[in-house]
Amino acid sequence: MKVLVLNGPNLGRLGRRQPEIYGTTTHAELAHRCVEWGRDLGLDVEVRQTNHEGVLLDWLNAAADDRTAVVLNAAAWTHYSYAIYDACAQLEAPLVEVHISDPSQRPEEFRHTSVVSPHAVDVVAGHGIDGYRIALERLAAGA
Repeated sequence: MKVLVLNGPNLGRLGRRQPEIYGTTTHAELAHRCVEWGRDLGLDVEVRQTNHEGVLLDWLNAAADDRTAVVLNAAAWTHYSYAIYDACAQLEAPLVEVHISDPSQRPEEFRHTSVVSPHAVDVVAGHGIDGYRIALERLAAGA
């Protein structure tokens, strides 16, 4: 099964951006781990990151057309982008939402709402980088 791991804004700065929240693993290291975890689970994983909302929308639309499973960390767009909401609504293959930190436990009130969750078969939050492995395991198990 093909799986797209899609990461939104600022996640390309992993390892440098607020390591006390997001850890010290870089995005390149995360991508490498996701591909390896996927291979071990029999998944063909491709990891992408963008700071441009329209690019993420194009990727989600293509995933909908191709019926490709998605692991999505929409980052800040999680909390307010109705365009992301609409794109996720089109997906036919499973979508697992993932967050490195747990947005529901963050002090900023705006982080407590997700426009992705209504369309996700599962949400993995607060497990650090390991949350991506958990998300891939859930897809491999038929989530």
